[in-house]
Amino acid sequence: MAQYPTSFDKEGLLKCARGELFGPGNAQLPEPPMLMMDRITEISADGGSHGKGHVVAEFDIHPDLWFFQCHFPGNPIMPGCLGLDGLWQLTGFNLGWRGMLGQGMAMGVGEVRLKGMVKPDRRMLTYYVDMTRIIDRKLKLGVADGRVVADGEEIYAVKDMKVGLATAQA
Repeated sequence: MAQYPTSFDKEGLLKCARGELFGPGNAQLPEPPMLMMDRITEISADGGSHGKGHVVAEFDIHPDLWFFQCHFPGNPIMPGCLGLDGLWQLTGFNLGWRGMLGQGMAMGVGEVRLKGMVKPDRRMLTYYVDMTRIIDRKLKLGVADGRVVADGEEIYAVKDMKVGLATAQA
């Protein structure tokens, strides 16, 4: 953890997407357009509401984002699953940032509440991920709660997201 900064700009996130941040075969973000954040403003291993780590990230909303063109024509809305994916991405990023090895994968979510929408007139999403449990054995697993806030309004809330890191089996 000490070897990595506690915030990342877009280039830092793209470095992670290319596999250059945590090393080949380890936690990796997707590249655009599936990268669902523009910057990480805070990350820790002991902060957050449970004292087990947290991540805060931001995603700038622009009317020309790819998903507005196809979901839905004439009534553009960001798919809720993309907000959830952003939370999963950040949960896995926290595990890699801690130095845990392995390729990340979403493994489930306990509860999802969608309370609002992201339309093209929104300006920014803020993601909040609060780690609730870290398992560092053969399977590396992070469990977290998360929220997505659009221009100050909470629109998504999730409980018990699970992201695992697994190393390739020979």
